[in-house]
Amino acid sequence: MFFDNFILIAQQVLVLFILIGVGYACGKFKVITEEASKKMTDIVLYVVTPCVMVNAFQREFSFDLLGQVFLAAGIALAILILSILLTKLVFHDKDIARRKVLQFSVVFSNCAFMSLPLQKALLGDEGMFFGSIFVAIFNIVVWTFGLVDMSGDRKMLSAKRLALNPGIIGFVASMIIFVTGVQLPVFISSPIGHLANLNTPLPMLIIGYYLANAQLKKAFTDLGSYVALALRLIVIPVGTLFALAPFGINRNLVIAFVIACSAPTAATCTMFSAKFNRDVELSVGVVASSTLLSIVTMPLVVSLAYTVCPA
Repeated sequence: MFFDNFILIAQQVLVLFILIGVGYACGKFKVITEEASKKMTDIVLYVVTPCVMVNAFQREFSFDLLGQVFLAAGIALAILILSILLTKLVFHDKDIARRKVLQFSVVFSNCAFMSLPLQKALLGDEGMFFGSIFVAIFNIVVWTFGLVDMSGDRKMLSAKRLALNPGIIGFVASMIIFVTGVQLPVFISSPIGHLANLNTPLPMLIIGYYLANAQLKKAFTDLGSYVALALRLIVIPVGTLFALAPFGINRNLVIAFVIACSAPTAATCTMFSAKFNRDVELSVGVVASSTLLSIVTMPLVVSLAYTVCPA
């Protein structure tokens, strides 16, 4: 069963990596430029991701489902808090710039760009539903704790910055639509659905572009980065699986969260590193190397999840 699951999931991951390969080629041949990649990222963050969330929450309201939303949000928050505590225990480098990058790279996965397409492919609309909840909690934590921890300045914490985050806006709008039971008319829901469908190709092209311009040497010559990669790609997702599996929690929730946790390091790591004068070269290397390694680790970890949580 494990092997069958591995082949199925590897095929889905391979589809994503072929799209990444297209982005890589576009980057190498200058079809996608730095400016174009930034604009594409803005489109995904400000348009596509909110549409994904609204689309995922177009479900019939029930108190049972609302309870699952709160349960999923609580579990997502617990995973991130425990991941933060784990990094504080593991990394004690005196070089603050390096330590902050390694800690951030472990805690924050690419749970939107890499995970949502795979959750959709493997689990359908319910996978996207739970994946969107994880992304919402991720956005809250990364723009509060992540921002303050990477910058070292509590003054960076801003209610306005959090409130204007597109992921948060999308989640709040989705929850309002879900709780009120509003069914969007076709002339609105159809464009939202089309935009949501861009969530697979556009992020993969962006990731491919950044891989084309990444320097992997720093990540593969830094012992700490190997520890960070092991924690990010193996320890946290497998730990999440075995922590949740015994409690009879919704199977699709467990698998969706394992997928989110098995994703490579978020590109936000490099963005914050550059902004706050941390080790940018190391951050680029860890983001790129974790993305490359995830073509093997994601199918293995998610296959394990399917074996531990059979239908």
